[in-house]
Amino acid sequence: MAPEVGQEPGRTGDESEDSAGDGVVLRADDLVAGYVPEVDILNGVSLEVKEGEVVTVIGPNGAGKSTLIKTIFGLLRPRRGHVMLRDREITGDKPHDITRNGMSYVPQLDNVFPSLTVAENLEMGSLDRSGAKERIGRMFDLFPRLGERQDQVVGTMSGGERQMVAMARALMPDPEVLLLDEPSAGLAPAFVDAIFDKCGEINRTGVTLVMVEQNARRALAMSNRGYVLDVGTNRFHGSGRELLEDPKVTELYLGGTARVDRPQEVRQEDEAAGD
Repeated sequence: MAPEVGQEPGRTGDESEDSAGDGVVLRADDLVAGYVPEVDILNGVSLEVKEGEVVTVIGPNGAGKSTLIKTIFGLLRPRRGHVMLRDREITGDKPHDITRNGMSYVPQLDNVFPSLTVAENLEMGSLDRSGAKERIGRMFDLFPRLGERQDQVVGTMSGGERQMVAMARALMPDPEVLLLDEPSAGLAPAFVDAIFDKCGEINRTGVTLVMVEQNARRALAMSNRGYVLDVGTNRFHGSGRELLEDPKVTELYLGGTARVDRPQEVRQEDEAAGD
């Protein structure tokens, strides 16, 4: 797993391979992945999430954050490593199979059907059509704004409202784990607050959350634990509070200072890959 706060990269000595017990719902171990041959974006990333937690992944642009989430969800097959959802190995499984096994994903972009109404978008997220109506009602209880606009075409809604639609649709299969890629990206300040509030509400219903988020301070403040990625590797991990208070993490990742010792061509490849 990732080094503890204040430690340099590398596996810590007291961690064991069978640490997936005792409430661990999601584990990624030693993932290596990339988009083009012989160019790795992830270089041995590990992550562990316990039931009921909020876990945030932060790091500079090009660190591999979104690539990690895509690899966990089966959108990118790892070249090395394993992903476990409870006691089931899901490494390289198709996203629809992973969804049926209890994990949903909200991508940063293209995460709604803009030509459909709110209600129709939610119906598209249902795995059990017989219970779709009841499940949609529960989503409208969780997102009252969507209930008020259930017949509105989603493409005419604001960015914050569309993000709520995407989150509600991802919750329609009743997942155990929800992956969120940059949920607050590009939103007006009022909607940033609303989205983080909704993340907290969703977690309190029993859903385990894993977030990639550039709004690092806000995300870590509500997280049980966090991971810092840099150059496709684990750099630090710890509780949200520990990461917020760690001087090294603050200097490098929370004060607007990213790494500058990376080759220009590597940064460009990472950014072209979507992270």
